[in-house]
Amino acid sequence: MFPLSGKTALVTGASRGIGRAIAVGLAGAGARVAVHYSASAQAAKETVAAIESEGGAAFTVQADLAEPGAADALIDALAIELGGDPLDILVNNAGVNAYGGIGGVSEADYDRAFAVNTKSLFFVTRRALELIPDGGRIVNIGSGVTRIAFPEGIAYAMTKGAVDAFTLALAAELGPRGITVNTVAPGIIDTDINASWLRGNAEAQAAAAARAALGRVGLPEDVTGPVLFLASEAGRWTTGQVIDATGGSDL
Repeated sequence: MFPLSGKTALVTGASRGIGRAIAVGLAGAGARVAVHYSASAQAAKETVAAIESEGGAAFTVQADLAEPGAADALIDALAIELGGDPLDILVNNAGVNAYGGIGGVSEADYDRAFAVNTKSLFFVTRRALELIPDGGRIVNIGSGVTRIAFPEGIAYAMTKGAVDAFTLALAAELGPRGITVNTVAPGIIDTDINASWLRGNAEAQAAAAARAALGRVGLPEDVTGPVLFLASEAGRWTTGQVIDATGGSDL
């Protein structure tokens, strides 16, 4: 539906969950995908294997985005793999949670959440722009928590608010180059990051499903469609936007 043959994409945090689904979806549309991971090489290899089993092309790149200098390490490694080819699509998906209300978040967890969710996104994008040609695509993965109050994850919500602000400002800056910048904002998605309270808990599943107008808990693949649209030629006239992918949660 949204062909990407001949394009190359980087998806950060693509070893599992939403990132893996996006990487598989982009590869299925024809893109060659760089599968970034921070810690689990095996999980990243499984993402590559899933892509290759469907006839797609992918490779892994590693960087711990919580560490200083990680953006440089990631983009330097990516540039070597690309061998002079452009990076057409950047999907900033990597993120970590910081659970707790204002009194329940440690300073270390707060700092890590901002380091990964906000700081690394800024500096990975800045370095990636050296490789992104005019007409390229940047898609940031935000969250519905910027629209829906989420006091039990206040620090996490703050990081995603920063992502939305970044998207708007960068879209204006890169418009003259024809580079689009957008955010896709998922709601409650059945991933490993939510497994501790969602999986195997029928009451939690029902409560989460009831919040969505479409009446179920989201799946990683539900986030892939908006990303494919924004990454493709079909999304050429959409920029600076936050695309809600919450299934109509808390309308």
